[in-house]
Amino acid sequence: MKRKVIFFIILLLFIVIAWLVWSNKTVKTTDIIVSSNNLPTEFNNYKIAHISDFHNAEFGEKNSKIIDILKNQNPDIIAVTGDLVDSNHTNIDIAVSFMKQAVKIAPCFYVTGNHEAWTEQYDELESKLIECGVNVLHDTYFYLEKNSTKIKLVGIDDPSFTKGYELTEESIIETKLKEFELEDSYIILLSHRPEYFKTYVNSNIDLVLTGHAHGGQFRLPFIGGLVAPNQGLFPKYDSGLFTENNTNMVVSRGIGNSIIPVRINNRPEVIIIKLQSTNSK
Repeated sequence: MKRKVIFFIILLLFIVIAWLVWSNKTVKTTDIIVSSNNLPTEFNNYKIAHISDFHNAEFGEKNSKIIDILKNQNPDIIAVTGDLVDSNHTNIDIAVSFMKQAVKIAPCFYVTGNHEAWTEQYDELESKLIECGVNVLHDTYFYLEKNSTKIKLVGIDDPSFTKGYELTEESIIETKLKEFELEDSYIILLSHRPEYFKTYVNSNIDLVLTGHAHGGQFRLPFIGGLVAPNQGLFPKYDSGLFTENNTNMVVSRGIGNSIIPVRINNRPEVIIIKLQSTNSK
């Protein structure tokens, strides 16, 4: 009986370790449908691949596993919402190599995260991203067009880039958003920070794509994420779709890790967002 118990414990540990390794070394595709009355019918079924918090991760040779996902999904655009590199072990080559492949699949739009603000190599990174064809959105916007109809894609820098001002991060984002005309069309916002969802709602943004929370790092059944940057324990905005009034926010669990190297019950993900116009029904 004792030998059976020991064998069972060893087998259980082996299964747990194997599951942890597998769940940290494989990338999940998450499908999310976002519906809106404001979306022009021309953009019905418009597909966005959303990637965040890469942190210099590598899945397959030259990130072939993630590139294969993007090729198979064939999105209209690819949105990258910050922390493409990690300030603790910045590797520009990994980031640029991935984006060089991604721009061949679909137009890529990128905004900064806090780790870009913290690394001394950001200027070099941005220069190389622009050189390979990535649209870097520094507190600016880009019109997406389909069948002569346009919607606005807005991108804002992470508030960590704003220095020398006695302002809260939330007020920095609020000030940035006030500088845009956010009434003229369907608005998609790329912003690294999910914790400021109320600010996005108050700014009447239609769709916000964010990251930063790493899915809560350790996800507990029926509860969700355990801890997230700037949200602390049991973060409210950790993963998935959040809706209030006419604003939808999608929070990516991200691809890589930073300070904590292991995820539990929290697979890296590429989110595929399909826009649906309720006017088309």
